Amino acid sequence: MRDDADVETTEQLLRRIRGEYLEMPGLRLTAAQARRLLGLDEQRCVNLLGFLVEVKFLYQTADGSFARLTEGRTASPPVRMAKAQLDPKPATPETVGKPSAA
Repeated sequence: MRDDADVETTEQLLRRIRGEYLEMPGLRLTAAQARRLLGLDEQRCVNLLGFLVEVKFLYQTADGSFARLTEGRTASPPVRMAKAQLDPKPATPETVGKPSAA
């Protein structure tokens, strides 16, 4: 029998699952594999994996396994800095928020 002190909180389990996926790029686990790895009952494991899918950390593949959403997916476009354009007229309370006529 387990003590209450031995039972991990939901937040600790979510942190642990995220850690497993972050430490092992390309990790794909079925719900049964995740249950064995984490030592959880079926319902709790399904709930945690489902939550991580909802918050878009994981996604479920066509074969039913769970993988990180950011792996092998579309890449973000490169970040570019916008060029600053100076307005020759100083801002006043009347002109704030209005497009400049430049």
